[in-house]
Amino acid sequence: MPTAKNDCFMPRENISIIGFPMDLGSGRRGVDMGPSALRIANLERRLRNLGYKVEDLGDIKIKIMEKQRVGDPKLRYLNEVLKTSLTLARTVEKVLDKGNFPLCIGGDHSMAIGTIAGIAAHCKKNKKSLGVIWIDAHADMNTHETTPSGNIHGMPLAASMGLGHPSLVNFYGIKPKLKPEHCALIGIRSVDIEERKNIRKLNPAVYTMSDVDKLGIHRVISRVLKQFRQQVDHIHVSFDVDSVDPSIAPGVGTPVKGGLNYREAHLLMETIAECGCMSSLEVAEVNPILDVHNTSAVFAAELIASSMGQRIL
Repeated sequence: MPTAKNDCFMPRENISIIGFPMDLGSGRRGVDMGPSALRIANLERRLRNLGYKVEDLGDIKIKIMEKQRVGDPKLRYLNEVLKTSLTLARTVEKVLDKGNFPLCIGGDHSMAIGTIAGIAAHCKKNKKSLGVIWIDAHADMNTHETTPSGNIHGMPLAASMGLGHPSLVNFYGIKPKLKPEHCALIGIRSVDIEERKNIRKLNPAVYTMSDVDKLGIHRVISRVLKQFRQQVDHIHVSFDVDSVDPSIAPGVGTPVKGGLNYREAHLLMETIAECGCMSSLEVAEVNPILDVHNTSAVFAAELIASSMGQRIL
């Protein structure tokens, strides 16, 4: 098992923003406007104010739902998800190869199929091990056999760890892209009945909201970061805004009551920043249609800033 080197976790001063306006993986329209909402929330300016050089690479082109065929009802819009995820994976890999920090903004959480694939390819070339911190109300560990909806945004984590339909598992030519022991889920509180079997089979570390209540968010993330710094060379943070309670962020793809509160969310991201060990970040499921005056996108942009070093003092 590799031991992380300090230079692997040096923060990159150049950030590349990649928009992924995807709603095909979701059962609800609107998340395709998430990247625009985050830009309107002055995401780039917030990062520049922290001293970063920021390059916005724009949005990856995705055909709208009205121009698509659903296809297999257990893998809805699979062809377009795979096609656009390929572009995303190549873009993320290229950004990392240049030594820049990829910040991917979505879009539904099916985007993780492409982001994790691109990161895994970069890590494989550079003989690094990948760790993923998955912050979400949902485990996203369904497969085509267990899904109750057929929505692919509920499958990316299982597929990345080698469980699911071959087209997702073998995507980008790397299988598995992530070892279960190098994955930690935080904030989980909504899991499908059959999905639980997949979680038990792969057995990643899972910290439900009950665990957060009992242990405290600082202890949870500190435990995860301590483990990862000893085991992996690249830490990717995948943040679904529905991990936060809908009273704070109502404009998300799949809101679930009982999530992280305002300070828990910020402390979580501030602790990650203090570690200095995050090498890539994605933020998913901002849905402006369900939002109020773009407050959820503003909150998400603030969280991104916290993860990149913004502090009260």
